[in-house]
Amino acid sequence: MLASARPSRTGRTRAALIAAGLDLLVERPIEGIAIDELVARAGVAKGSFFNHFADKHAFAAAVAGEVRAELEAEIARANNARADPVARIAWGMTVAAAFARRKPDRARVLLRHQSTAARADDPLNRGLKDDLDAARAAGLLRAEAAASGLPFWLGLCQVVMIIMIETQPSRAEAKVRLGEMLAMGLAGLGIAEDRAAAVTAEVLASWEV
Repeated sequence: MLASARPSRTGRTRAALIAAGLDLLVERPIEGIAIDELVARAGVAKGSFFNHFADKHAFAAAVAGEVRAELEAEIARANNARADPVARIAWGMTVAAAFARRKPDRARVLLRHQSTAARADDPLNRGLKDDLDAARAAGLLRAEAAASGLPFWLGLCQVVMIIMIETQPSRAEAKVRLGEMLAMGLAGLGIAEDRAAAVTAEVLASWEV
Protein backbone atom coordinates (compact mmCIF):
# COMPACT_ATOMS: atom_id res chain seq x y z
CA MET A 1 0.00 0.00 0.00
CA LEU A 2 1.40 3.37 -1.05
CA ALA A 3 1.81 6.05 1.59
CA SER A 4 -0.38 9.09 1.07
CA ALA A 5 1.39 12.10 -0.38
CA ARG A 6 2.39 14.72 2.18
CA PRO A 7 2.96 18.40 1.47
CA SER A 8 6.60 19.38 1.14
CA ARG A 9 8.24 21.47 3.82
CA THR A 10 8.03 24.45 1.49
CA GLY A 11 4.35 23.80 0.96
CA ARG A 12 3.71 23.48 4.69
CA THR A 13 5.51 26.77 5.35
CA ARG A 14 3.47 28.59 2.75
CA ALA A 15 0.25 27.05 4.07
CA ALA A 16 1.14 28.14 7.63
CA LEU A 17 1.77 31.70 6.44
CA ILE A 18 -1.50 31.79 4.50
CA ALA A 19 -3.46 30.47 7.51
CA ALA A 20 -1.86 32.99 9.84
CA GLY A 21 -2.45 35.77 7.34
CA LEU A 22 -6.11 34.91 7.02
CA ASP A 23 -6.55 35.13 10.79
CA LEU A 24 -4.76 38.49 10.98
CA LEU A 25 -6.39 39.99 7.88
CA VAL A 26 -9.80 39.33 9.42
CA GLU A 27 -8.76 41.66 12.24
CA ARG A 28 -7.15 44.49 10.26
CA PRO A 29 -5.76 45.44 6.81
CA ILE A 30 -2.32 44.37 5.67
CA GLU A 31 -0.87 47.83 6.39
CA GLY A 32 -1.46 47.23 10.08
CA ILE A 33 0.28 43.85 10.20
CA ALA A 34 4.03 43.56 10.71
CA ILE A 35 5.90 40.71 9.04
CA ASP A 36 7.38 39.84 12.44
CA GLU A 37 3.87 39.37 13.80
CA LEU A 38 2.85 37.30 10.81
CA VAL A 39 5.76 34.86 10.96
CA ALA A 40 5.39 34.56 14.74
CA ARG A 41 1.72 33.62 14.28
CA ALA A 42 2.68 31.13 11.58
CA GLY A 43 5.56 29.68 13.61
CA VAL A 44 8.08 30.03 10.80
CA ALA A 45 11.37 31.89 10.32
CA LYS A 46 11.16 35.47 9.09
CA GLY A 47 13.35 34.75 6.08
CA SER A 48 10.89 32.15 4.86
CA PHE A 49 8.31 34.85 4.22
CA PHE A 50 10.40 36.33 1.41
CA ASN A 51 10.99 32.90 -0.08
CA HIS A 52 7.29 32.89 -0.95
CA PHE A 53 6.14 36.50 -1.26
CA ALA A 54 7.73 39.66 -2.63
CA ASP A 55 6.12 41.92 -0.03
CA LYS A 56 3.12 42.25 2.28
CA HIS A 57 0.77 43.33 -0.51
CA ALA A 58 1.67 40.32 -2.64
CA PHE A 59 1.05 38.20 0.44
CA ALA A 60 -2.39 39.74 1.07
CA ALA A 61 -3.30 39.14 -2.57
CA ALA A 62 -2.23 35.50 -2.20
CA VAL A 63 -4.41 35.07 0.89
CA ALA A 64 -7.35 36.61 -0.95
CA GLY A 65 -6.61 34.27 -3.86
CA GLU A 66 -6.93 31.28 -1.54
CA VAL A 67 -10.36 32.49 -0.42
CA ARG A 68 -11.38 33.19 -4.02
CA ALA A 69 -10.32 29.67 -5.02
CA GLU A 70 -12.49 28.30 -2.20
CA LEU A 71 -15.46 30.32 -3.45
CA GLU A 72 -14.89 29.30 -7.07
CA ALA A 73 -14.80 25.64 -6.01
CA GLU A 74 -18.22 26.09 -4.39
CA ILE A 75 -19.55 27.73 -7.56
CA ALA A 76 -18.19 24.87 -9.69
CA ARG A 77 -19.93 22.31 -7.47
CA ALA A 78 -23.20 24.23 -7.64
CA ASN A 79 -23.01 24.39 -11.43
CA ASN A 80 -21.77 20.85 -11.97
CA ALA A 81 -25.07 19.56 -13.36
CA ARG A 82 -26.15 22.78 -15.09
CA ALA A 83 -25.71 23.31 -18.83
CA ASP A 84 -27.60 26.57 -19.35
CA PRO A 85 -24.97 29.36 -19.29
CA VAL A 86 -27.46 31.94 -18.05
CA ALA A 87 -28.40 29.77 -15.08
CA ARG A 88 -24.72 29.11 -14.40
CA ILE A 89 -23.95 32.84 -14.40
CA ALA A 90 -26.85 33.48 -12.02
CA TRP A 91 -25.81 30.69 -9.68
CA GLY A 92 -22.33 32.16 -9.46
CA MET A 93 -23.78 35.28 -7.87
CA THR A 94 -26.05 33.18 -5.68
CA VAL A 95 -23.20 31.10 -4.29
CA ALA A 96 -21.17 34.28 -3.65
CA ALA A 97 -24.08 35.70 -1.65
CA ALA A 98 -24.40 32.50 0.40
CA PHE A 99 -20.64 32.41 0.98
CA ALA A 100 -20.70 35.96 2.36
CA ARG A 101 -23.56 35.06 4.73
CA ARG A 102 -21.87 31.89 5.99
CA LYS A 103 -18.29 33.11 6.08
CA PRO A 104 -18.34 36.90 6.44
CA ASP A 105 -14.78 37.13 7.77
CA ARG A 106 -13.33 35.24 4.82
CA ALA A 107 -15.47 37.25 2.43
CA ARG A 108 -14.15 40.51 3.91
CA VAL A 109 -10.57 39.40 3.33
CA LEU A 110 -11.43 38.54 -0.26
CA LEU A 111 -13.14 41.87 -0.92
CA ARG A 112 -10.34 43.92 0.64
CA HIS A 113 -7.35 42.34 -1.02
CA GLN A 114 -8.16 40.74 -4.36
CA SER A 115 -6.09 42.49 -7.02
CA THR A 116 -6.71 40.69 -10.34
CA ALA A 117 -10.34 39.73 -9.86
CA ALA A 118 -11.64 41.46 -13.00
CA ARG A 119 -8.93 40.24 -15.38
CA ALA A 120 -10.21 37.98 -18.14
CA ASP A 121 -6.96 35.98 -18.05
CA ASP A 122 -7.17 35.23 -14.32
CA PRO A 123 -7.56 31.43 -14.08
CA LEU A 124 -10.19 31.88 -11.37
CA ASN A 125 -12.39 33.70 -13.89
CA ARG A 126 -12.29 30.87 -16.42
CA GLY A 127 -15.69 29.44 -15.48
CA LEU A 128 -17.51 32.76 -15.68
CA LYS A 129 -15.71 33.73 -18.89
CA ASP A 130 -16.69 30.42 -20.53
CA ASP A 131 -20.33 30.87 -19.46
CA LEU A 132 -20.43 34.44 -20.77
CA ASP A 133 -18.84 33.33 -24.03
CA ALA A 134 -21.41 30.53 -24.39
CA ALA A 135 -24.31 32.90 -23.72
CA ARG A 136 -22.91 35.43 -26.18
CA ALA A 137 -22.40 32.76 -28.85
CA ALA A 138 -26.07 31.83 -28.40
CA GLY A 139 -27.07 35.43 -29.07
CA LEU A 140 -28.32 36.01 -25.52
CA LEU A 141 -26.11 38.95 -24.52
CA ARG A 142 -25.77 42.51 -25.68
CA ALA A 143 -22.73 43.37 -27.78
CA GLU A 144 -21.02 45.30 -24.97
CA ALA A 145 -20.83 42.13 -22.88
CA ALA A 146 -18.04 40.84 -25.09
CA ALA A 147 -15.54 43.18 -23.43
CA SER A 148 -17.32 44.35 -20.30
CA GLY A 149 -19.55 41.47 -19.25
CA LEU A 150 -16.99 39.83 -16.99
CA PRO A 151 -15.98 42.88 -14.91
CA PHE A 152 -19.63 43.98 -14.82
CA TRP A 153 -20.81 40.66 -13.35
CA LEU A 154 -17.91 40.31 -10.96
CA GLY A 155 -18.55 43.84 -9.70
CA LEU A 156 -22.18 43.00 -9.03
CA CYS A 157 -21.15 39.84 -7.19
CA GLN A 158 -18.88 41.89 -4.96
CA VAL A 159 -21.72 44.34 -4.24
CA VAL A 160 -24.02 41.44 -3.33
CA MET A 161 -21.40 40.10 -0.94
CA ILE A 162 -21.00 43.51 0.68
CA ILE A 163 -24.77 43.77 1.12
CA MET A 164 -24.89 40.36 2.81
CA ILE A 165 -21.99 41.21 5.12
CA GLU A 166 -22.80 44.78 6.04
CA THR A 167 -26.60 44.73 6.30
CA GLN A 168 -26.93 41.15 7.63
CA PRO A 169 -30.40 40.77 6.13
CA SER A 170 -32.89 38.21 7.33
CA ARG A 171 -33.47 35.13 5.19
CA ALA A 172 -36.47 36.74 3.51
CA GLU A 173 -34.67 40.04 2.98
CA ALA A 174 -31.60 38.28 1.59
CA LYS A 175 -33.74 36.57 -1.04
CA VAL A 176 -35.35 39.86 -2.02
CA ARG A 177 -32.02 41.65 -2.40
CA LEU A 178 -30.47 38.77 -4.32
CA GLY A 179 -33.49 38.63 -6.61
CA GLU A 180 -33.22 42.35 -7.31
CA MET A 181 -29.51 42.14 -8.09
CA LEU A 182 -29.99 39.11 -10.34
CA ALA A 183 -32.83 40.78 -12.24
CA MET A 184 -30.86 44.00 -12.76
CA GLY A 185 -27.64 42.17 -13.56
CA LEU A 186 -29.12 39.79 -16.11
CA ALA A 187 -30.94 42.68 -17.76
CA GLY A 188 -27.67 44.59 -17.87
CA LEU A 189 -26.02 41.70 -19.71
CA GLY A 190 -28.85 41.81 -22.24
CA ILE A 191 -30.78 38.70 -21.18
CA ALA A 192 -34.41 38.87 -22.30
CA GLU A 193 -36.78 39.86 -19.51
CA ASP A 194 -38.81 36.63 -19.55
CA ARG A 195 -35.71 34.44 -19.45
CA ALA A 196 -34.10 36.55 -16.73
CA ALA A 197 -37.27 36.31 -14.65
CA ALA A 198 -37.47 32.53 -15.08
CA VAL A 199 -33.82 32.01 -14.10
CA THR A 200 -34.14 34.32 -11.11
CA ALA A 201 -37.27 32.51 -9.92
CA GLU A 202 -35.55 29.12 -10.22
CA VAL A 203 -32.54 30.35 -8.29
CA LEU A 204 -34.55 31.86 -5.46
CA ALA A 205 -36.72 28.74 -5.16
CA SER A 206 -33.62 26.57 -4.72
CA TRP A 207 -31.31 28.86 -2.75
CA GLU A 208 -30.49 27.75 0.76
CA VAL A 209 -29.78 30.86 2.86
